[in-house]
Amino acid sequence: MQRLAGASLYGDHAGVSDEVIDWLMRGDPAIRWQAERDLMGAPPSVWEATRASIARDGWGARLIAEQDEQGTWGGGIYTPKWTSTTYTLLLLRRLGLAPANEQAHIGCRRLLDDAEWYEGGVSYWARHQYAERCVNGMVLAITSYFEMTDPRVDSIAELLMSAAMPDGGWNCEDRRGATHSSFHTTISVLEALLQWSRVTGATEADAAIAGGHEFLLDHCLYRSHRTGEVINDAWTVPHFPPRWHYDILRGLDHLADAGASPDPRAREAIAVLRAGERRDGRWGKGSQYTGKTIFPLEPGRVAGRWNTLRARRVLRWWDAGSTSTSGR
Repeated sequence: MQRLAGASLYGDHAGVSDEVIDWLMRGDPAIRWQAERDLMGAPPSVWEATRASIARDGWGARLIAEQDEQGTWGGGIYTPKWTSTTYTLLLLRRLGLAPANEQAHIGCRRLLDDAEWYEGGVSYWARHQYAERCVNGMVLAITSYFEMTDPRVDSIAELLMSAAMPDGGWNCEDRRGATHSSFHTTISVLEALLQWSRVTGATEADAAIAGGHEFLLDHCLYRSHRTGEVINDAWTVPHFPPRWHYDILRGLDHLADAGASPDPRAREAIAVLRAGERRDGRWGKGSQYTGKTIFPLEPGRVAGRWNTLRARRVLRWWDAGSTSTSGR
């Protein structure tokens, strides 16, 4: 693929080399439109046109084609992982499929209609007669992104806002006595409440989102608040797609997406991210979570376009705010 005509006119590529930009632009439309918007400074007329092709070409089209006559994927709502309706729609959201896509709407309706409802939230297991926070975060992120106008979506948001723990985060084990928030649950809920707020224009979730950010930052995004030790070494390696898992890059990408001010407590996490950059300006693909997939996004021993794209936009956010935070 030739270099995007006039790409140099859009700006300095956020410090990204022409070689890396060209490599990203040879990727799937889901990669290209985000590179155009987040790294190249392309006008909306450019990246919106690329984004519109997701339903017709590449990964997005392949995933949409796997939807069955019942409107589900993988023959299930939440399982099997990672081919079910929930996880396929999560991935389509990350790809940037148009929110108005009718097949996605059909899948979203199945998420709402096929659930048992407890506390105003969803459950997909007979043994779970409560609304698990992590799952409800994922469902809220999906249905909000695809702009479902259904009062049940707002009900899930209200549940999650009320379920924040004293330390500012969330834990899917709270009904079983957990007293400290989970990074996995917290990041899913934060992404969901942010998406819901954007679509609805509501401000009710602002305090809950701010509390979740404090939870992440109080732990420097990956360290124990008690011992200072790294909680999980796997979190220092970016993964895509993240499924329900947390890692440093996912946490930082959310803070950037939320427009949070760069905070000194994230400096170490940023240093870990920078340390993962290869000599060619790219990041590795990272390990993949085990489980059946519809198809691999980046097969083989290759550099990771997803991780490179996300890392570069995080560093752009961080570096843009470094001057204002340098004295903090």
